[in-house]
Amino acid sequence: MTDLLYSEEEEALRAAVRGLLADHCDAADVLARVESEAPHDRELWKALSDGMGLAGLLVPESSGGQGATHREAAVVLEELGRAIAPVPYLTSAVVATEALLACEGNEAAELLSALASGRTIGALAVTLSTAPGAPFKSVRHEEGALHGELTGIADAAVADVLLVPADDGGLYAVEADAVTVSPHVSLDLTRPVATVVLEGAPCRLLGDAEPAVRRALRAGAGLLASEQLGLADWCLTETVRYLKDRKQFNRPVGGFQALKHRLAQLWLEVVNTRAAARNAADALATGSTDADVAVAVAQAYAARVAVHAAEEAVQLHGGIGMTWEHPVHLYLKRAKADSIAYGTAGGHREALAELVDLPAP
Repeated sequence: MTDLLYSEEEEALRAAVRGLLADHCDAADVLARVESEAPHDRELWKALSDGMGLAGLLVPESSGGQGATHREAAVVLEELGRAIAPVPYLTSAVVATEALLACEGNEAAELLSALASGRTIGALAVTLSTAPGAPFKSVRHEEGALHGELTGIADAAVADVLLVPADDGGLYAVEADAVTVSPHVSLDLTRPVATVVLEGAPCRLLGDAEPAVRRALRAGAGLLASEQLGLADWCLTETVRYLKDRKQFNRPVGGFQALKHRLAQLWLEVVNTRAAARNAADALATGSTDADVAVAVAQAYAARVAVHAAEEAVQLHGGIGMTWEHPVHLYLKRAKADSIAYGTAGGHREALAELVDLPAP
């Protein structure tokens, strides 16, 4: 029977990451950063990747990584979700890394080692909203160069190298300085998206695009649930703390029965999300034949819970929850953006119905 409880090593990893984020990524820092022209926190990324080696968790030791599993990566993402840390961990250390793990050859191996070190940041040039198994856009490959436009690419603005699928079926590595990256005004300011234009961009073949993109998107969707779990857990914890301190009619607001019921319901949803997210991470880590089902279940459930938790946090914080100075609005924006990342909940439910042969009524 699968044990989804956190191991001692995973709890130690959580404590280390949470401690680092407490020192380098408080709410005031995140708010200030997203209002600047450089929303990504490169110093924090360096501390996570170079200092703690977290960028290489999914990379084998033979390639310069930590040789860990998706379970450990999920714990990291929980903590990054709790802090809405503006770092490209999901996009580079998970999605781009998984795409490279599906490729063979020296080019892919060298780039994988570079990503594992954290000194190079990668981004898969596939629209963030693309679900595992869904069609994805490719660019034209002609005479050793790439031509085309790709939209909605997460963390493209901070990437050093882009992994680009082409119409000849290949996945190519393109240096960021060989393309034009135009940032969008994103809802989620902590994970900005951009349009990437390639006009005869030099490229290096890494492998076949189809299996690489599928693998990357499945891992991205499965581990995104852990980020959503961390986000929802922060919203619940902070809201409970606030309602214990806030007084009305000379008593703590949290003592009113109607609010107790809302918080109890939210607690149940967060607990259920934890089970679904842990199951997806474990299925990916063990290469389970039910991994597709586990990922679909996790995303079908976690997206709604994260949004609900953030909405409740905004409302139950009262007037201060509606202000820009309080960080809860960042959690709501991340939750809403995450709800369409790597497929919507509805899309995952449809995929789940097909996987278990249960057609919709």
